[in-house]
Amino acid sequence: MPFCDDQFLLSSATAADLYHRVAAACPIVDFHCHLSPQDIAADRRFANLHEAWLEGDHYKWRAMRADGVAENLITGKASPRDKFRAWARTVPHTLRNPLFHWTHLELRRHFGIETLLEEATAEGIWEEAGRQLAHGDLSTRGILAQMNVEAVATTDDPADGLEAHEAIHREVAAGEFAVRVVPTFRPDAAMRVHDPRRLGPWVARLSERAGVAADTFPGLVAALEIRHAAFAAAGCRASDHGIEYLVDDDCTDSEAAATWERAVAGTAATHLEAARFTRWLVDHVARLNHARGFVTQLHLGPFRDPNPLLATRLGSDAGCDTIGDARQGPGLVRFLGRLAADGCLGRTILYNINPADNALFAALPGSFQDGETPGKIQWGSGWWFLDQERGMRDQMNMLSDLGLLQRFVGMVTDSRSFLSYPRHEYFRRILCDLVGSDVETGRLPDRRDWLDELVSAVACDNARLLFGFSPASP
Repeated sequence: MPFCDDQFLLSSATAADLYHRVAAACPIVDFHCHLSPQDIAADRRFANLHEAWLEGDHYKWRAMRADGVAENLITGKASPRDKFRAWARTVPHTLRNPLFHWTHLELRRHFGIETLLEEATAEGIWEEAGRQLAHGDLSTRGILAQMNVEAVATTDDPADGLEAHEAIHREVAAGEFAVRVVPTFRPDAAMRVHDPRRLGPWVARLSERAGVAADTFPGLVAALEIRHAAFAAAGCRASDHGIEYLVDDDCTDSEAAATWERAVAGTAATHLEAARFTRWLVDHVARLNHARGFVTQLHLGPFRDPNPLLATRLGSDAGCDTIGDARQGPGLVRFLGRLAADGCLGRTILYNINPADNALFAALPGSFQDGETPGKIQWGSGWWFLDQERGMRDQMNMLSDLGLLQRFVGMVTDSRSFLSYPRHEYFRRILCDLVGSDVETGRLPDRRDWLDELVSAVACDNARLLFGFSPASP
């Protein structure tokens, strides 16, 4: 059977029909990613394939370390060409890892290159991709257009400026650019109360950006609310929070204030104090979100920087994090329950990283739906270590068993690379294969009107609805 052809991952005629006729034509609503708004505003053109493909991709870095590649050829000072060659040598060793599929989908969809990447083909692929990056349409905006991206929500710190977003918004309003690009409010830096050395510089940045001193607790609250309002004015539709778990305990304003002001003064919070402060922060932002109609996204579960040697040498976000095993249920029940009791539970997406928690995350949203907003509380797509074929299939199967696949908000790119958009194709092919296989085995009726609606809803329509990205919305 040919590798990665039109029938890739589609094991039945029904699956192929649903993918090619319905899913493939759906635009991409990328409601969570880590792309640079500055790169989009400037329509950045990448100098080479390393810059576009390897520069910030911790998935590839992690695989290269596992393959015995020296750090100098991953994040070190080796030349971009040599780093790419090191990746090319690694690719044949990624067989059965999703990176093997993603790599070849990305080469095919963006560059039309169907040659398998390995050491022997590296030079030719480097030259051809480099030629297209330099002289073709593959600038950042060209890539978004090529992949039929309709909307992008970047991930932004409250202390970040929003000038790039404002510039893009003006171009969209004037009809000069077709992709809506909005910020997402991610105040994770405020959770560093256990690490005053890193917290202090961020507090200074936030204070300058908000125009109020955030080194006191009232100042922090005011600064966060000022920036939340600024994000709203820039088109923000959501907040995002990357946390290990939510503690099963409430944290009062006075307790949060004491923890914050001690940390700003240089005294690190204990593990429990930091967990309780995180709970206060997420609760506070969720209430701001409810008032403004934002979605609250919780990315739960990873162990961050577990290897102190690598963390010291490389810093965070270098491909060293792993799946955590914190208990998720009690804290989530308390968090969602308190918001619901206070009439402040807004649209919420919960992402887990440990497959052992799949049933919990599939069932829990059903306890907090309001009977008014379809899919108001969501179990998000397979994330990070789970955004591969098995993880996606398991997530959609469990969601189908315990919830409504029809209301699923679908795939997120969650990437720092503009070349990662074929992951949406990967997800859509798997979705169509699941549904098509059920039709072929008699588990579902062959009602193409129902099936078309399901595929279109999960591919893009539900995300448009949940985040307010309907084609007519600003």
